[in-house]
Amino acid sequence: MKRRLTLHFPREAVHQPITYRLAVDFDIAAKILRAQIAPNQSGTMVVELSGDIDELDAAEVWLERQGLGLRRTPGEIGIDSHRCVDCGICSSVCPSGALRFDPLTARLHFEAPRCLVCEQCIPSCPLEAISLVLDPA
Repeated sequence: MKRRLTLHFPREAVHQPITYRLAVDFDIAAKILRAQIAPNQSGTMVVELSGDIDELDAAEVWLERQGLGLRRTPGEIGIDSHRCVDCGICSSVCPSGALRFDPLTARLHFEAPRCLVCEQCIPSCPLEAISLVLDPA
């Protein structure tokens, strides 16, 4: 099973080997999708955790006990292909490159696995073709 989490590190926790402990203590693979963490400062990391559901639950409890703030990604980004006109405005605000405009074909490309579900693209779409899908099918 996979879960995508945003971890908020307080200043006191940035030196902890979080991903190492997840692997060793909980047998969980942590794929770091985005990280903004500096020494002696608070930081944020978006991770995709893979492992047994019971171990994922236990790992979340452990992460909170380490002083980290957790936010589960609530769903995934959906693009309505009937409304989208491939203008590419959303690609200019996408921090992960999941939304990419190809100038040669004048088409927008969306790579869902790269998406951080930061939701920055939603308000940028002038045609409201992008939305947060809470119950992905």
